Amino acid sequence: MTSSMLPYGRQSISQEDIEAVTAVLRGDWLTTGPAVAAFETAVSELTGGHRVVSCTSGTAALHIAYAALGVGPGDEVVTTPMTFVATASCAAMLGATVVFADVDADTALIDPSAVEAAVTDRTKVIAAVDYAGQAADYAALQPLADRVGARTLADAAHSIGGTADGRPIGDLADVTTLSFFPTKNLTTGEGGAVVCKDPPIGQRAHEFHFIGLVRDPDRFEITDEGPWHQEVHEYGVNYRLTDIASALGLSQLKRLAGFKRRRTEITARYNDALRDVDGLRTPVQRAGVDPAWHLYPVRVLGGRRREVFEGMRAAGIGVQVNYIPVYWHPVFARQGYRRGLCPNAEAFYAEELSLPLFPDLTDADVDRVIETLVKLVR
Repeated sequence: MTSSMLPYGRQSISQEDIEAVTAVLRGDWLTTGPAVAAFETAVSELTGGHRVVSCTSGTAALHIAYAALGVGPGDEVVTTPMTFVATASCAAMLGATVVFADVDADTALIDPSAVEAAVTDRTKVIAAVDYAGQAADYAALQPLADRVGARTLADAAHSIGGTADGRPIGDLADVTTLSFFPTKNLTTGEGGAVVCKDPPIGQRAHEFHFIGLVRDPDRFEITDEGPWHQEVHEYGVNYRLTDIASALGLSQLKRLAGFKRRRTEITARYNDALRDVDGLRTPVQRAGVDPAWHLYPVRVLGGRRREVFEGMRAAGIGVQVNYIPVYWHPVFARQGYRRGLCPNAEAFYAEELSLPLFPDLTDADVDRVIETLVKLVR
């Protein structure tokens, strides 16, 4: 990319954000201090009041969530192929078998009827993805999970700040994972979080991301040590977020409503300009959902997606494609997953093109994207 390339996603950093971070750098805590606790509390208030465990990335959040849910060898995790690979790979790393269920042909959200056909008595987790920023149909997915004794997981990397049927993201599934990567709807630099509706799962998530440390004397198995004592009962990792990152996250949370509003305005501008253009198909919004749009996934028809992608990039517009079906990745293909497994997802991928979408995108930038795309398509 050249320096003049219009990116498809970009963070929005204010002077207040900078001051929040520098205040931490002048203080006594850099990591696992008061800013982490305050950030987790603020995210909890946004996501339904549940236990929040912050962490170093959205991928870490998925790893923590699956571990806290007890996913392991012999278990199956049903998920969508229309996602970043981590949604599936973090379950596979724990020894689970990943079962891919196809998506709705219009929204690219996991199709509950496909999930119903995929669940078995070995299903441990149904992991949906809030693709592009709108919530999956958890009202339909939860009964399927309950029927086989499984849990629901919402990979909400795209959707923090959104709602479905009046309930916030974070309150729709048993466990929800968030991402705070720079292109996401708010950022901590790198970062993520796990939202747990069940307190014991939340405690397991906390301990797993904190090296497995147990600090509750009532649970100690070694009882004759001093006040310094702590124990590890199960293996864990260090996925702790820092106070520096949390200070940025706290400042960004104050701007989240404005970020969402601007993303909605840009999405509406794209919709109005592109919905009647031959050769394009604009995104479909699911009923009852107020999305926090993270992507604008226009579909380029007639087998012309690559041609249009390359034309947009040549014109200095940083489009992207989200995503290659997960089981096409060699790591899954080598395990026997074959193309053709989820026809709707593969058809969607063949046409999908993500247009630039971020809060600091100007109306003139949006018009440039529209004009270039329409010219290329026509």
